[in-house]
Amino acid sequence: MSAQAQMRALLDQLMGTARDGDENRQRVKFIDDRVCKSHLLDCCPHDILAGTRMDLGECTKIHDLALRADYEIASKEKDLFFELDAMDHLETFIAECDRRTELAKKRLAETQEEISAEVAVKAEKVHELNEEIGKLLAKAEQLGAEGNVEESQRILMEMERVKARKREAEDEYRNSMPASSFQQQKLRVCEVCSAYLGLHDNDRRLADHFGGKLHLGFILIREKLEQMRKTVATKQEKRNQDRLRRREERDREERGGKRSRSKEKKRRRSRSSSRDKRRSRSRDRHRHHRSRSGSRNKSHHGSSRDRERSRK
Repeated sequence: MSAQAQMRALLDQLMGTARDGDENRQRVKFIDDRVCKSHLLDCCPHDILAGTRMDLGECTKIHDLALRADYEIASKEKDLFFELDAMDHLETFIAECDRRTELAKKRLAETQEEISAEVAVKAEKVHELNEEIGKLLAKAEQLGAEGNVEESQRILMEMERVKARKREAEDEYRNSMPASSFQQQKLRVCEVCSAYLGLHDNDRRLADHFGGKLHLGFILIREKLEQMRKTVATKQEKRNQDRLRRREERDREERGGKRSRSKEKKRRRSRSSSRDKRRSRSRDRHRHHRSRSGSRNKSHHGSSRDRERSRK
């Protein structure tokens, strides 16, 4: 990549799609289904394994550093939950890798000479010590390149102790089987990247493997997958809690509304009962008044008749 292209990619990564007013570029948004969500989260296997023996070529979805920058800006304001899509992508990829590893193991078991269970355990121990040596040497070289010479020397001393244990394990393995069989190259499949490792590989070969871009790339992908699983689990738990809290709030509001309606009904019934009582008392007073008025009228008419009879 030229210096100009590197500068353009850096600007894209920092400023997003709108950095130079390119309208055609802005037509595709980072939320578009055509955009690789794993790329937005910097974990797409097509990017990580580029240039290795297992280079996957171009991803079928859009990769654009400017879109990643747009996503990073937007994700600070709103949780877009793209981790779920990225997790599904990585799980599918790792599942296929593990399937190839198991297939390679099965193929090795069919082609390599059968050995007893005891010998197999001893061979496995040699393989494990080989891996430990390769990882230590790769780590020591990395520390030396970073300028941490003292720590690099400490790792190399530890590696020498592991190499001594490996020589003992090889002697046990050699003495447990015929010389002709021991000379045969025994292979093992790397559990991380499914590459083949030899029982008699030298330190340089092991260091090249465990410190190589392919092996480290698969380690990174697996670490990203574990990180995505934890993030998705945490966000799903938070969403479930938020959903439960909203439901409880709605239930409280509904119960509060029912209580309010119940109180209102009681108030209405109370007012209605009071009106009925007032009306009843009013009717009673009215009847009582009419009754008294009638009695007075009858008494008045009776007195008038008595006076008329006395005059006659």
